[in-house]
Amino acid sequence: MKTLQNHILIYDNDCPLCNIYSKGFVKSGMLDKNGREAFSEITSETKNKIDVHRSKNEIALIDTKNNRVIYGLESLLTIIGNSFPILEKFARIKPFHWFFQRLYKFVSYNRKQIIPSEKDLTEDNCVPDFNLKYRLLYLGFVLIFSAYVLGFYNQRLFPNFKNNFGLEFFICCMQIVWQGTFMGIYLKGRIWDYLGNMMTVSLLGTLLLIPALFFNFSQIFYFIYFGTVVFLMFLEHLRRCTILKFGMIPTISWMLFRITFGAILLYIVSNS
Repeated sequence: MKTLQNHILIYDNDCPLCNIYSKGFVKSGMLDKNGREAFSEITSETKNKIDVHRSKNEIALIDTKNNRVIYGLESLLTIIGNSFPILEKFARIKPFHWFFQRLYKFVSYNRKQIIPSEKDLTEDNCVPDFNLKYRLLYLGFVLIFSAYVLGFYNQRLFPNFKNNFGLEFFICCMQIVWQGTFMGIYLKGRIWDYLGNMMTVSLLGTLLLIPALFFNFSQIFYFIYFGTVVFLMFLEHLRRCTILKFGMIPTISWMLFRITFGAILLYIVSNS
């Protein structure tokens, strides 16, 4: 690897993904051993060089030799392009650059909903701005993906029940409406943070269901496995609410929704 000299990457040390890839840059030799600096530990000298607010949304890369700072996707392309110039040229082709730019923002603006941290509530946090467009895109992505997978899984639970994406999509939408309505009153200004974390719990549950779809087990197994996944989702939902100091009410409401619509689905299946 060709090391990018005289550059310091300012990364969010409370974000596991940021931690992993920035550490990977150093370990692989793409950055030197002093080539990254944690946001929560930056010196006053470094703070004067960067736009602190912008660096919460887009990772900052400081060129210490030329006293220049770049942000976001450009930071990553500069590091990668130094070792793999062909990859950088490919990523800078207009349609691909447009896609990667939006993918970067999609992940960056939702990273605290994907993996929250107790430090997100502190004054020196590295929490990105709320971006309604990218939050709605995240909710929509999880909504469609979860409904699609659940449609197939329900066929394992109820072999005679036709795969109904529309029904699963409706139930997933109702989860957002249910929690959004009640928790919007309870959590007020933090409702979008909650909905993002709630949908991440749904995403994790969906991913856990996928491996079972590649095998043909008994119907009893699929019921037990589904119950286990829901229990793990409950624990994860509770853990996130604890981290973000939402209290028990969101988890209780979430479980009431699961029980209510689970009963409705069983009624529909039994009468179909």
